[in-house]
Amino acid sequence: MKYLIIGTGGTGCCIGGFLAANNNDVTFISRGENLEQMKKNGLKIKSGIMGDIHLPKIKVLSSEEYVDKADVIFICVKSYSINDVLDIIKKAAHENSIIIPTMNGYSIGERISNSLNTAYVLDGCIYISAFVDSPGSIVQLGNLFKIVFGTRKGVSVNSGVVKDIKNTLKDCGIDVVLSEKIERDTFKKFSFVSSCASCGAYYDIPVKAMQQDGKYRQTFKELCEEIKQIGNNLEIDFDVDLTKENLKILDSLTPYATSSMQKDIKKGRKTEIDGLIFEVIRMANNLGVYTPVYSMIAKHFGYTL
Repeated sequence: MKYLIIGTGGTGCCIGGFLAANNNDVTFISRGENLEQMKKNGLKIKSGIMGDIHLPKIKVLSSEEYVDKADVIFICVKSYSINDVLDIIKKAAHENSIIIPTMNGYSIGERISNSLNTAYVLDGCIYISAFVDSPGSIVQLGNLFKIVFGTRKGVSVNSGVVKDIKNTLKDCGIDVVLSEKIERDTFKKFSFVSSCASCGAYYDIPVKAMQQDGKYRQTFKELCEEIKQIGNNLEIDFDVDLTKENLKILDSLTPYATSSMQKDIKKGRKTEIDGLIFEVIRMANNLGVYTPVYSMIAKHFGYTL
């Protein structure tokens, strides 16, 4: 199968890099300095799982240069860039393509599917701590690298092909879950990323501060409880206690990790604040859920009704 990775940040480069290192047919869609450096020097990944990976000759193109069709498309851009990548998705997809978004957020697959007239759009999420160290160079921290994906209710897709994708990813050293309740599982990931990023950015702290008992960990717990109530009002049937599960994930992370949203805030770049914080407030308002801690943090970052 031909794999297309749209986005060359930490997530996209790790998915595509692990696939390419295991001799799969992978093409990256990139731009700017990343595109230039990857064309010139290939891709380097400093991985907590695989050690040092160097792929000196990889296929990397701009969206304008790409003219092929892909069997599997991973969308690995920030959630605010969905509209920016729709044209390349439409150009790259054939009628049987499998599209797997790994962005932070909830109902991302449905939003993409509503803009397409072809292909099969699944829903997915990823658990990983990875970032761009320099153009064309990625750091993947720790042993956590898990992709969860599956079909939404009402979407019919060739299960054999989906299982082939799962097995291919597992063969590359990636932990993979083929979910039968992807709406639940993407909300679970959304709840963790939103709570962790909100707490970390509000206090400007690394994960380590939330791993220790005290006000930072308590704030994280309160955020988890608030977003859990949103999930309950959406009638999502959770298979675990969401707060306890998110604490386990938090405690498994590298202590000095920070969210990409927090990094972007500090560097004055465009951020995912709208999708990870403000969207929670909008959901809460629509569902009648009281979210005092989220509201405090949203107000701090400029949210207004």
